[in-house]
Amino acid sequence: MKLGQTFLIAAVSLFLARSAAGTLILQSSACAAAARYSEGKHGTSLLVTQNGRTVFEHYANGGGVDGGWPIFSGTKSFWGIAALVAAGERLFKLDDLVCDTITEWKSDPRKSQITIRQLLNFTDGIEGASSLQRDSIADRNAVALKVPAVAPPGSVFIYGPSHLQIFGELLRRKLNGRNIYSYLQEHVLGPLGISDVEYKQDARGNPLLATGFHLSARQWARVGDLVLGNGNVGGRQIVSSALLQQAFKGSSANPSYGLTFWLNRPAGFMAREADIEKLLELPWQQASWRGICISKTAPQDMVVGLGSHYQRLFIIPSLNAVIVRQSSADAKFSDAEFLRLIFRR
Repeated sequence: MKLGQTFLIAAVSLFLARSAAGTLILQSSACAAAARYSEGKHGTSLLVTQNGRTVFEHYANGGGVDGGWPIFSGTKSFWGIAALVAAGERLFKLDDLVCDTITEWKSDPRKSQITIRQLLNFTDGIEGASSLQRDSIADRNAVALKVPAVAPPGSVFIYGPSHLQIFGELLRRKLNGRNIYSYLQEHVLGPLGISDVEYKQDARGNPLLATGFHLSARQWARVGDLVLGNGNVGGRQIVSSALLQQAFKGSSANPSYGLTFWLNRPAGFMAREADIEKLLELPWQQASWRGICISKTAPQDMVVGLGSHYQRLFIIPSLNAVIVRQSSADAKFSDAEFLRLIFRR
């Protein structure tokens, strides 16, 4: 298969190598194999960086260096970072009760016990409410607040847009009605050097937090730079290291999901590699999140921004590496197979 537009910047050998310190060095030849696999599965972008240098960059199937591409649920992680920034500004604490701000929940026996952390890791027990993504909804925040709680807080993991939309209303109230996208732009997107992001909003101006961003691979990779820098990018501390680490702690209901980031930490000899997107298609009562991982090949400290149609932001702190993969459609893509090619295992 002929590769699309490819940029090789690092000087590399043909095989995996390790630095003098023993760190795995990602190789362009392995990345090229992964690019061929990705391109054959409707892949549009593949960007690999390590130690602040571009190892491999490849575009095909309509992708391009400057072209924005929908990252779908990869959008969630930007709002997760914004939540941590707000916690750092002492607008709230992660374990505060939501009803302290959304006071109309105080009389609800379940909703009155939900914490902000549970909103961000989707263990609040509230129905996922995928219908909130419909363009016809004039006020998503108002609708989200009325979505029913179907399980006790902390007991189950339920994926869907309701949780972050509720958080968006909480943040709006903490900001005394200020537009929360402006807050995101000032405190997260701007410092990351990202501007003019395409996003979705309702008739009231409320942004849809669960999905909607269009970004180039290089733009999305800047979230990885933030994580690798322990919250610091370009000499600016966007979020404290201690708070950022809260994003990478799983819950008892789903050890593979932190605060808007997916985690590979459960990976190990007994772990089962899972297709996260396929699991998310199941009713929440049927999905099992125990003993799974994204890749047994990748380091356990890998964290992932994950969007539909296999949009991926892989961040690997132990290798000081970021891998962005974008695509135009589903095509039986496998995270595990893709990462085996990257790591040649």
